[in-house]
Amino acid sequence: MHRAIVRRMHPLQALIFDVDGTLADTERDGHRPAFNHAFADLGLDWHWEERLYGELLAITGGKERIRHYAARHAPDIAARPEFEALIRDLHAAKTRHYLRLVESASLPLRPGVAALIHHARQRGLRLAIATTTTPENVTALLHATLGPDAPGWFEVIGAGDIVPNKKPAPDIYTWVLDRLALPAENCLAIEDSANGLRAAHAAGLRCLVTPNDYTAGEDFSSAWRVLTDLREVDLDTIAAPTISNFAVFSG
Repeated sequence: MHRAIVRRMHPLQALIFDVDGTLADTERDGHRPAFNHAFADLGLDWHWEERLYGELLAITGGKERIRHYAARHAPDIAARPEFEALIRDLHAAKTRHYLRLVESASLPLRPGVAALIHHARQRGLRLAIATTTTPENVTALLHATLGPDAPGWFEVIGAGDIVPNKKPAPDIYTWVLDRLALPAENCLAIEDSANGLRAAHAAGLRCLVTPNDYTAGEDFSSAWRVLTDLREVDLDTIAAPTISNFAVFSG
């Protein structure tokens, strides 16, 4: 029996972007103050300062973050029968405050993001989003930073609670890949955090990481590339076909 090694080419066909911390530094100056405004609205004396919020970012998802914080810092509130309703009300209030911040144009895109998106469109690459933030947050950010037509540039927007498990589970990436009808090998995920990297990797995706101030110390050893920001991206390089080897037996 003979074994031949066959090389399989995987041309890049789509970019799949995370949102918070990847497209824009929304966490510290967007979501964090919006949470604090929501706490005040509902009569809670909670305040998430920058260092604490950085620690809470290890918990993916806003409602999950509230639940985690209350269990450790306000167990009496977490034990109330109406606690799940309170979480929903807090998250809804937080989203309203966040959208106002976005609409005020106070949360610009990170360096290189707009140029990469425009260049990718010119090259005919498909665009998608895989994020844990709400669809409203995604649309508002794209509209405020890239223009009213920008949400339509993204063929698939996977956001919010459309999958049961949030990052670092691969569910949101799997959902997006299913709707793109593309194999993972033909796509590139762009993330900013270890949780996002783990989610992308578990879905079989290559992942380019651009850390921010909150995530700079995390482990990105399994990333395909780690760059300071997307200004460093050479689309000709990342669009070059990747190669995998597999064995074929005959005789």
